[in-house]
Amino acid sequence: MTTNETTRPARMTKHQRQHRITKLLESQPVTSQGQLVTLLAEQGVEATQTTVSRDLEDLGAVKVRLPGGDTAYALPELPVHQIAPEDHLRRVLGEWVVEVASSANLVVLRTPPGSAHVVGSALDRSGLDAVIGTVAGDDTVLVIVDEEVGGQAMAARLSDVAGIARMASSTEIASQNGKD
Repeated sequence: MTTNETTRPARMTKHQRQHRITKLLESQPVTSQGQLVTLLAEQGVEATQTTVSRDLEDLGAVKVRLPGGDTAYALPELPVHQIAPEDHLRRVLGEWVVEVASSANLVVLRTPPGSAHVVGSALDRSGLDAVIGTVAGDDTVLVIVDEEVGGQAMAARLSDVAGIARMASSTEIASQNGKD
């Protein structure tokens, strides 16, 4: 075998790697992140345990009990409809949201570049009744809120969950300027 023919682990895009992870979880019990790293390496996919951990969270993987008492990772059939626990939302918002602002029935969440999709996904799976939907860009998530609740109330709630101070809304700024 020449050096050009040797197999080396290949770097894949996130989506390609997550597709492989999904196929592995569907085909066999995977009991640990370390095992998943090894299984990926056997398929020629280079990934660290940290990367695999993030992928499992992005995919909505959960540990389930197998017959006999062992646990293994599993994916919900419809991850979009899986309700994430509140502590997951608190962790994601606390880690990734750096600023919260509101206007009318809208909330704008700012994140570091490349992180908005993580926050949007967590909100989509949060089960918050007043959240109609989210639109995530690179560093901004637009949260559309039920009019009866309003953006200001939801911004206050999400700020509290994230553990950060909320930016004043344009309405609040205008009313403060009118009082001066």
